[in-house]
Formats: sequence, C-alpha cells, structure tokens
Amino acid sequence: MKLHNSFTNQIEEFKPIEENKVKMYVCGPTVYDYAHLGHARCYITWDVLYRYLKFKGYDVTYCRNVTDVDDKILKKAEKENKTPEEVSQYWYKQFENSMKALNTLKPDIEPFATKTLGEMIGMVKDLINKGFAYEVDGDVYFRVKKFPNYGYLSKQPIDKLESGARIEVGEKKEDPLDFALWKKDEKFGYKSPWGIGRPGWHIECSAMSRKYLGKTIDIHAGGADLIFPHHENEIAQSECANGCKFVNYWLHNGFVTINKEKMSKSLGNFLTIDDLLKKYDANTIRFFILTNHYRMPVEFSDEALLSASAGVKRMLNAKQTPVDESFDIAQTDEYKEFVEAMDDDLNTSRALAVLFELANKANKGENGAFTTLYKLGSALGFSFEKATLSDDELAEVVKRVSGKLGENFGSMEELLAFRKKAREDKNWPVADKIRIAFDEEGIVLKDTKEGTTWELK
Repeated sequence: MKLHNSFTNQIEEFKPIEENKVKMYVCGPTVYDYAHLGHARCYITWDVLYRYLKFKGYDVTYCRNVTDVDDKILKKAEKENKTPEEVSQYWYKQFENSMKALNTLKPDIEPFATKTLGEMIGMVKDLINKGFAYEVDGDVYFRVKKFPNYGYLSKQPIDKLESGARIEVGEKKEDPLDFALWKKDEKFGYKSPWGIGRPGWHIECSAMSRKYLGKTIDIHAGGADLIFPHHENEIAQSECANGCKFVNYWLHNGFVTINKEKMSKSLGNFLTIDDLLKKYDANTIRFFILTNHYRMPVEFSDEALLSASAGVKRMLNAKQTPVDESFDIAQTDEYKEFVEAMDDDLNTSRALAVLFELANKANKGENGAFTTLYKLGSALGFSFEKATLSDDELAEVVKRVSGKLGENFGSMEELLAFRKKAREDKNWPVADKIRIAFDEEGIVLKDTKEGTTWELK
C-alpha cells in the first residue's frame, strides 16, 4: 500500500511501526457551529482510510480530538450568555449527529481538549525545562528558531516566514515567529504553573496524540489548510518535547471550493451538512467526494451532486441477492482491481469504476457479484440499505397525494389498488397523475407483472 506523505512530498510504501497495527490521528472539529461540506470532505476521506486499513486486516486505533476550548467558542458563549461548556456540548452533539448521518464510523478514541489539560500542562513544562519555551506574564511561547526543521512540512524557508511574521498587540514574544503554548485568561482559564490560562490550539493535538497513541505515530491526517501553522507547530513542539520523530506519514485532503474559492465559514460560502442532507442522501455525498482524488480540490455544484446521485443509483440498484459469506471475494478479478486502486494512494475514482463493473455483473446474475459489490462498497462506507419511511411519514405522503387527486385514501395499499384499477381500465391520465404525484414526493413507483412497488428516489 502506497500513500502520499506531505512531509517528504513523495508517494511512499506504507510500513507501520508495529506489524499489523496502525496508530492514526486526525484533527477533529472546534465545536461552535454546524459542520459544513468541507468537514464532510475531510472526515469522509479519513473514514474511508480507516475502513480500508481495517478491510486489509490492520488493527487500527483511530483517534480524533474535539477542541472544546477556543476563542470562537468563548465569543459565542459571551454573545449567547452561556458558559463555554454549554456551547461546546451543544455543538459537539450537532457534529456527532452530522457524522452519524454521513455514515462515518466513530473513532476508537475521541478525547476532549478540556479533559486533557493535565497532559498539555505537562508537555509545556517539558518544553520550558528543555529551553524550547519561555513564560512571559502568564503566557508561554515556543522558540521556533530552536527547532531547525521548522517550515519543512509546509515547504516554507525560515527567512520567508520571518518576513511575514509580526507581534500582535499585547504579545511579549522574544521573536515574531514564536507561537503560544499557553495563554493567560483570567476569565475563562484554568489553573496552571503560570497562572490562570488556557492552552494554545496547537499543543492540544500534540498532548492528546502522545497520551492516547504514543510519542511516535503512524499516520496524522487532516485538511490541507492545517499544514501551516497547525501541523508545522505540532511537529516542532512534539519532537522537542519527546526527543523523537512525531509522525511517519502526514496525509492531507484538498479543499472543497465553490466558484473556485475555498469553502469556509469566514468567507460565508459554506453549506452545512444538515442542509445538504435535506437534498441529497449520505451515499450521494460520499460518492461525490470519492469521485475525486482526496488530495485534489473538489468544486461543489448541484450538477456534480446530481451526477453523483445517478452514480449511486447505478451501483445500489444492482440486483440484490443475499450476501454469501462463504464466497471468497479475494479470488475475483474485481477484488484485485479494487485493492490495486486503493493501494495506489487511495485512488477512489478507480475503485468506484470497479463497483460499477460489479453492479453490471450482479444485474446479469453472475455468481458472487453482489456479495463482492456489497463487501467492497462497504469498505468505502456505502450503505446498501434501501431508504424507507416511517409509518407516520408514509401516512403523510398518502394524505398529500390524496389531496392532489381530490380523493381520501386511508393507506398506501388502497391508493395503489386505485391506480391498479385505473391501469386495468386503461385510464392512463389518472394512473400517470398518481405516478407524477408520488414522484413529486420523492417516491418512484415500479410496475411489474407481480404488481406495483415503491421506493424512495
């Protein structure tokens, strides 16, 4: 298996530190608002990596943190007259619901920053004791120039960084490049050896990664926007505190763009996952993201999502048969092609082409085709369960369709029986009117020799 390592800018053979075990860390959300399509791209991408590593037989420990102490959370708390805990807990719940709706697996470990303060303080102490950090009036800063490799991940020479660095009002750094490990904050802070304060953003991930995965980990992943300064700073402080290499493989996913601009809250051009799920299902969003290579930018458009929706239908409308657990998918050509694609730095677009091939074979009734499709599709996180409606939701649809027809049907069965009679009487205008009314409700009627069935679009 080969992966693109952002640190070396090379595609490298993946070799875990410990045979068959993978320690993987992904930077999680800062919980103060709804998650958007950019978050979906990041967390679906690394969900696929997590699933695929497990599919290949690795024992994976996936850690993704939650930043629940941050300037944005504090501003929201003040604005809404709430405690930071109330704000972060509420928005974490929304994030959790969005991730579940997208069918992403929950990480094995999901630590909260506020529950790991002791480890952060311990790491800052280590850095001060080793001369890599210093305290000024309750703030603690990292001495960037004491770490010779600074700028290597982001490919920015130190002199270039120096020319753009500056000291903000109220900061008392030795050097404009130095960054905060601990910030004085007497209003919302926590006790520390340097007074009441709170951690800098970068130290959180270094401390949580060290606590839950160890000093050196296999994979650290996140969005390309985190390369500088966040991941650059993580490397500096972790390697100086721990005295060893921090990460063996750095992986980064590309941006989601709208009209060629990166989607972000600051630009105000973001689509929330919740809003997106009102128009498209989780399989469609996942398909849209996986059509593109994870390192490339993705241009969002409704046309692209509609195309993805058609792709999903082509795959999931394959003739389904019971999954045969005794069938050895590893012996099929499609399995080999799928693994070859995914082993090539997660070439998901090639992997999707294999799934289309299997859908065609399943429709022809080829032995083991649907079982292979189901297992390979599941490795990418697709759900093969047909979407359905609750009894109450179905009753509401029947009520609305009845109203459009000027009738009063008590059930779906009654309505379909009425349409069946219209078809038998060759009353095509009425039969078509019912079909169109259901279509407007997102329901497709399928007429077969055995009768009429329905399913959600």
